[in-house]
Amino acid sequence: APHSATQIHSPGSHRNMADSKASLATVLLIGSGGREHTMAWKLSQSPKVGKVLVAPGNGGTLGGKLEKIKLDVNDHKAVLDACKKHGVSLVAVGPEAPLAVGIADFLTKGGVGVFGPQKNAAEIEASKAFSKDFMARHNIPTAEYKNFTDYKEAQAYLKAIKHKVVIKASGLAAGKGVVLPETTEEALENLESIMVNKEFGDAGAEVVIEELLGGPEASCLAFTDGTTVIIMPAAQDHKRIFEGDKGPNTGGMGAYSPAPVLTPELREFVLKNVLQKAVDGLRKEGRRFVGVLYAGMMIDPKKGPQTLEFNCRFGDPETQVLLPLLDTDLYEVMKACVDGTLDKLDVKFKNKHAATIVAASGGGPKKKG
Repeated sequence: APHSATQIHSPGSHRNMADSKASLATVLLIGSGGREHTMAWKLSQSPKVGKVLVAPGNGGTLGGKLEKIKLDVNDHKAVLDACKKHGVSLVAVGPEAPLAVGIADFLTKGGVGVFGPQKNAAEIEASKAFSKDFMARHNIPTAEYKNFTDYKEAQAYLKAIKHKVVIKASGLAAGKGVVLPETTEEALENLESIMVNKEFGDAGAEVVIEELLGGPEASCLAFTDGTTVIIMPAAQDHKRIFEGDKGPNTGGMGAYSPAPVLTPELREFVLKNVLQKAVDGLRKEGRRFVGVLYAGMMIDPKKGPQTLEFNCRFGDPETQVLLPLLDTDLYEVMKACVDGTLDKLDVKFKNKHAATIVAASGGGPKKKG
């Protein structure tokens, strides 16, 4: 019969449809880079997400489920008020700076779930000196090092040692506070730039001087709820600005994943001896870590995998190659991390490859082009 396909709506059916739409989650994503564009893109693919608000966002975070909102992310009360106004059930924090000043603590106290660590757990990135001491306490493989707050002492140490070094500003320097001097003279100049001339501002009030390791690097990121750790495929990013791995360090000129340098055996080693040890150590010290823990590793031919640093969030540009490979709903992964139920979720990655290239303004890492 021609009318057999006619649907008869009961009076409540429109309401049910409205209810199901209302039950979709609204996520607030904090940040403005390529990393945040990728996170927003991936979150918008979730059937459980109705809207992704991005503050401040960028030219890519528009359309479909994505919406840019004006918000001072340094004003934590304003962020909490915006969450209440828009019915936000989950906040995902892209960059490290808001985490380092305690945005997760404030929002969690206000009743909003945050994918990102509390302030005392974010210290694993916010202070390189804390991070190195933490690795020593928990027997996590890392290079020999010394921390300095006194310029003259650091200067004397550089003159006394014979091996090549890496000099790191201890505080947050947007991924640029690391220098690799070729000679003692260059190392002394770098030290003066950081500690006396404040090249990286207050981030250089304390420095870490560590032994230079050799071998290829790999970025090893993991999801964690503070107990369970799920490692992602390894990525390699290209830090130095020029072709052939030359020139000063940048925030990252491109990345690809998976990186074959991290064999299945090495991946298992990093998961067990670096990432899981770090998450367990932080928890034991009352610093429960929720979100993405990122270990920058160097595969030293003599010493094996050594931890260069920890970051308390997704890497940029690694996110741009890791999230396209994630086969599980990102919103569900984030929610499980926040709820402490990551052990119940089967997180899968596609058996594929991804690459990204950064188009950067001229002038290099020290000046805007």
